Amino acid sequence: MDIRPNNTIYINNLNEKIKKDELKKSLYAIFSQFGQILDIVALKILKMRGQAFVIFRDISGATNALRSMQGFPFYDKPMRISYSKTDSDLIAKQKGTFVERPKRPVVKRVPVAPPVGDDSQMSRKERKRAAAKKQDELQVGGQKATAALPAGVPAGYPTQPQTGQGQSAAVIPEQPPNQILFLTNLPEETNEMMLSMLFNQFPGFKEVRLVPGRHDIAFVEFENEMQSAAAKDALQGFKITPTHAMKITFAKK
Repeated sequence: MDIRPNNTIYINNLNEKIKKDELKKSLYAIFSQFGQILDIVALKILKMRGQAFVIFRDISGATNALRSMQGFPFYDKPMRISYSKTDSDLIAKQKGTFVERPKRPVVKRVPVAPPVGDDSQMSRKERKRAAAKKQDELQVGGQKATAALPAGVPAGYPTQPQTGQGQSAAVIPEQPPNQILFLTNLPEETNEMMLSMLFNQFPGFKEVRLVPGRHDIAFVEFENEMQSAAAKDALQGFKITPTHAMKITFAKK
């Protein structure tokens, strides 16, 4: 039985080695081109590894994302995308169909004393590991939604422009078309993989080159100037984060 179109898409076969924050930022970077994103849910608990949910404001955005990104190589693994079987809590609340889930009972664990004769130093290390693990579980199981985030900004994203960012930069004279693009106004969290996933959807993509010590600029090379021009036109002004619209020019030869 086919799943009906939904504002939320379900993605699996994701690379389990990627940290949660980096995964969410990268998903936002490649999916925000299809419509406003309300939230991205990615948990690192065992049964949810390699999976994520992307919640769009409109069903049309979810549909375009599903059709365009099906099988897209994301961190070296092809994404498998489908509509979510049920509405997300955000969408259910908007529709007025949200039903509060029953809370799971809290199970109190009785600490077990270390066996007599254990090395005391090792016992302390084990206790620290256990406490840290317990804290992680509590944060995953009872994490509250970040308050007052603007719609379309997943948790973990900056909600205010960084100092010196988002302001008008000096005008860069337009260079003659060539195979290398020069990117400016990039946010601090930009990395090579994020930019590669944006640009490798265009024919002729070769590589991304970051500039050591500068997070706000990068170069992207294509096989020829026609291919670089197509990518430039398509991604001009693309918002990697809500406060940073990417500026693209041809690089100076």
